[in-house]
Amino acid sequence: MAGRNTPEDCCIVKLVWTRPAAADRREIRTYIAQDNPPAALALDALISEKAARLIDHPLLGRPGRVAGTRELVAHRNYIVVYDVTGDLVRILCVLHAARQWPPQQA
Repeated sequence: MAGRNTPEDCCIVKLVWTRPAAADRREIRTYIAQDNPPAALALDALISEKAARLIDHPLLGRPGRVAGTRELVAHRNYIVVYDVTGDLVRILCVLHAARQWPPQQA
């Protein structure tokens, strides 16, 4: 629709991996590499590729369980949690689908 400027049909979107999200990727790679290094690299590449799609389609994921976030299923076992602010997509974490999210408050 002409005249609209939403993240979904807009200009250049910047994708940023937060430190916690980068740490999640590292931990996932390390854990899987203990048994299967090629699978660890392949999974990491898949997660990166799926997240990169958010540059062109920032609203691709479903609304998240935490207000203001979205969730993209990168693999049947891994979910990329992110938020969108203007032209910025921030990857907040990468979590195993079986993990409690959001973490319960003590």
